[in-house]
Amino acid sequence: MDYVAILLALGVLGALGAIFGVILGFAGKKFAVEVDERVTKVRECLGGANCGACGYAGCDAFAQAVVNGEAAPNGCTPGGEKTATAIGKALGIEVEAQGARVARVLCQGTNGIAKNRYDYNGIISCRAAAAMAGGPKLCLYSCLGLGDCVKKCCLNAISIHDGIASVDPNVCKGCGACAAECPRGVIAILPADTNVVVSCRNKDTGRKAIAVCMKACIGCKRCEKECKYEAIKVTDGFAHIDSDKCTRCGICATVCPRGCIVTK
Repeated sequence: MDYVAILLALGVLGALGAIFGVILGFAGKKFAVEVDERVTKVRECLGGANCGACGYAGCDAFAQAVVNGEAAPNGCTPGGEKTATAIGKALGIEVEAQGARVARVLCQGTNGIAKNRYDYNGIISCRAAAAMAGGPKLCLYSCLGLGDCVKKCCLNAISIHDGIASVDPNVCKGCGACAAECPRGVIAILPADTNVVVSCRNKDTGRKAIAVCMKACIGCKRCEKECKYEAIKVTDGFAHIDSDKCTRCGICATVCPRGCIVTK
């Protein structure tokens, strides 16, 4: 009698499983969300780093936005020309690739160059350090060198040397993840062919800038006066270079008394 009960129970469970299977199969077809095949094609063109450089949560979201017309097909900065071309081919459209871009650290405040206000022994994080009286360095515009950008870089293109971040331009794809992570805004994403860079963003007056860093821009305007192409202007206390006007001659770097304009 026990065997009959067991077989009966197994039969009932099997029948219920079959019924639920049919119901789930029907529901799956009935309520299935149709996926635009173009989204899949665009997604296959992307590297899958999910770095967020495109401004979306990940590659899937970017692919959907491209198909919806909400994002530019050349918006995948790390993928560069190759990815832009592949997306254009997948969608049957012409896509103009963006020029190569790389991250640049706009600071030369290495150990011994930028002065410290106290010894920091807290959490190894730039954001955490910046929250403690502005950070251990006197210059409020300096790289804190605790590696938040290093942790964010999915290509391992950033490292810390002598107290500040350093970017390997041969590895960096200019995704911008590091720039978005930096609490000081020290990292900028610039065209890869930019070889003249103002490596300082100190907005303080000259005397105060000198007091906190040996290589701070003091806004003396010697670079501005020397440039024949009006490509460099001093505003907000430090020099700015207009990349569209700059001829990459590097004369501004030779006249800078503080050595804050560098050629790459």
